[in-house]
Order: sequence, then structure tokens, then C-alpha cells
Amino acid sequence: MKRRNFIQLSSILSFVGLAPAITRASLVDAQALGVALDANGLKDRTYWVQLLDKIASPILSNMSKGELRKNMPMDYSPTWDNRNKEVAYMEAIGRLIVGIAPFVALPDDDTNEGQIRKKMRGQIHASLAHAVDPASPDYLYWGSPKVAQPLVDAAFLAQALLLAPAALWEPLDKQTKERFIYEFTKLRAIKPSNNNWVLFAAIVETFLLSIDAPFDAARIDAGIDKIIGWYVGDGWYSDGVKFHFDHYNGFVIQPMLVTVLGVNVAKGRREKALLDQAYKRMQRYASFQERFISPEGTFPIFGRSSTYRVGAFWPLATLALENNLPAGVMPSQVRPALTAVFKRVFVKDTFNTSGLLTLGFVGANQSNIADSYSNTGSMYLASFAFMPLGLPASHEFWSAPPTNWTQKKAWNGEVFPKDYAVDY
Repeated sequence: MKRRNFIQLSSILSFVGLAPAITRASLVDAQALGVALDANGLKDRTYWVQLLDKIASPILSNMSKGELRKNMPMDYSPTWDNRNKEVAYMEAIGRLIVGIAPFVALPDDDTNEGQIRKKMRGQIHASLAHAVDPASPDYLYWGSPKVAQPLVDAAFLAQALLLAPAALWEPLDKQTKERFIYEFTKLRAIKPSNNNWVLFAAIVETFLLSIDAPFDAARIDAGIDKIIGWYVGDGWYSDGVKFHFDHYNGFVIQPMLVTVLGVNVAKGRREKALLDQAYKRMQRYASFQERFISPEGTFPIFGRSSTYRVGAFWPLATLALENNLPAGVMPSQVRPALTAVFKRVFVKDTFNTSGLLTLGFVGANQSNIADSYSNTGSMYLASFAFMPLGLPASHEFWSAPPTNWTQKKAWNGEVFPKDYAVDY
């Protein structure tokens, strides 16, 4: 079996617990195996872990104690659309744990990183229990036919549980699991908008499928078929009938479609050819993402939801995690590229005095770009770029010496690969 196909199949099977996921690979003693670790890579990993801990701590430390509502001051967009403000808390926890899931799926060890990982995992378990406990002060608002936003962030909760079922779902007690199934099932009362939202309905039902709970097949198939029907070419999908030039292929569409297809293929519901095609398209889109990153570590800001910051790099980060980067893109160039982006975005003033992410992109003075649906909780979609922390420190992504990414090569006068459109 070809290496790519083997890795992809392992990833598919891991969604439904039929094989160990790459993200749960053992953290080996690299020196004992004769693996030379790059000092820059170890430094980068330490920076990523500490940054993720800084981003996550205000949310997890409070919600794990049932004190998120009590202690989390919320900012809302200057153009807030007057939807129920309670949606903000599910946005914060749901989006945050997607990016953390691969990291906490690694095994425990006695390193500083290992202690952070163990702390986060325990806090997520406690937070998930509060999320569905009607008696908890942090019981989440699960929406209604008239307030649809919770469908979005319940989908991110489902995404996280699919990414790391052994670490996040299986340890939950029976009552908490039953409560999640109940809340996820109630979401069927919410009709998704005719855009990327169809994937939110699909992934909630796909999670139920993955645990052999009753599921709504029509909501899954409608999501898959509509997104595939909106493919416009060269690795890009439109977000609905009309094409929007924004980062929503990164924020939602590409990785979530692949996740939905992965589980449904593994369960025998959809054809593997569809998954292979979607995966190739995500690789093509990720090749653009790598080229988005300038020599200085900036990337173009266009379209709505720019306040989600580095969350746009979810496809590229996912492919790094799955050891399946586009042809010609090496882990040793993606790591320094993303690290450079992180250092440009997450400056001191990107966090407020409570340690929460500000509304904006860099710093504290850009709330004008917050969309009408944006609040402090929305900002935690930024966690999605941290997926490669699910790779052990010995992996090439962290252990290889850094190399220049495409734009840095191009603007330094170095040889860099040509680029052509694809026809799949």
C-alpha cells in the first residue's frame, strides 16, 4: 500500500476507533532511537505549547470549575446583530478544543509539556461535563429554531470529539455522554443556512454515526452533496451558490468535509473515491496556504471573519499533522512559516487584560473588522492552526532543521517550484 494511502486509511479508521490515530502516536525518547533533534525545532515547539496554553487557560481554567460565565468578560462586535449573547460561551469552548484535541491525544509524560497536556485534558473533560449539565452555571445555550448559532459551535465540539475520541470522548462518564447525544439530537430543529453551515449539521450527525447512536442520514448526505456540488476548481469550493473570496475554505469547508467523508467512508456509507478526491483538493488548497505566507510571516487578510486569525490555516495544519502535506511542501518549511505567522499575530496587545483574545487581528485597536456575529468567544477558532502539536517531538515537523518556505525562497532569489492549476 502506498505511504499516503496507508496514512490516510489510518486516519479514516481512527475516527471510528478501528485503529490508533497518528495523533495518538507515542512520544518516544528520540535520543534513544538516535534521532537528532533540531534546537530550533525544540524551541519552536516550546513556543507553540506555551502560546497554546496562554490562549487556552482563561477558558479552560474557568469552565472546568463551572465559572466561565462568572469570570469571562465578553466583548461584542460594534455592529452586533442582537442575537442571543449566550452563544458566546459555546463558541469559546467549542472552537478552542478543536485545536487542542490532537495535542491532548498524545500520551502523558513527566516533561513540562506533558504536565500542560495532562492539565488541559482534565480541564476539557470537566468543561464538557459542565457544558451539558442543566444544573451547572456553565450549562451551554444550545439554541432554538430561531437562534441557530449554536449549531455552528456544537459542530466544532463534535469535530473535537472526532479528532481525539480516545482522549476526549471515551473517558466521559455515561451520563455526560447521554446528555451530549440528547443535545446533539435536539439540534435537528435548526435548519442550516445554504452555505458552509450544511457541514455543521452533517458533522454533528456524523459524530452520532461514529458512536453508533441514531443519526439523521439526510443531514449528512445533504452536507456532503452540496459542498461537492459547489466545487469551482483548482482546490476551491464556493461557500454556497456564489463564490466568496475569503478564508472559509480554511475556516470550515476543506477539513470538515474530509472529516465527514472519512467517518462515512469507514462506516460504509459513502464511496472512498469521494474522500480521495476531497483530500486531493484539500492538499491543493493547502499549497496555496503555504504560498500565502510572506517572507516576513504575514498573510493576506480578505473576506469576512478575519478576526479568526491563524484559524485560516486549518487545512495546512491538518495535513502537517497527518504527514500528508502537498507535494513539494516539506514539514521543515511549514513549521518555521507558521511560527513566523504566530509571532506576528499573537503580540502582547492581541490579549486583553483578562488574557482573552481581542476583537481584531493584531493588537487591540481593530474591533472595527469584527463582523456582526463576532464576540470574544468567536476568536478561539484561532486554535485550529495548532494541529501539528499532535505530532511527537521526534517527528520531522519538529526535529528537522528549518528551511525557507516558498515566498521566502522566491523573494530571496532562491529556486522555488512552479505552480499550475489542477483539474481534479
